[in-house]
Amino acid sequence: MQGLEILDQKNGKINLQNGDPKNVIDRLVARYERIFGRASHEVCREAARDIIAEMSAEEVPSSLR
Repeated sequence: MQGLEILDQKNGKINLQNGDPKNVIDRLVARYERIFGRASHEVCREAARDIIAEMSAEEVPSSLR
């Protein structure tokens, strides 16, 4: 996916590059939803819950609100 570089697949390390990281996350969540359905959107939100809690409202991608 454009804007997303996998650094270490085994350990789940990625790098968001070039452009707005929120946009990259929004596109990734939308892609998961197209593949796996609406429930995957909720799974993404739940998986990112701890990270989101540490972010300001402006930093949170719209797909994870």
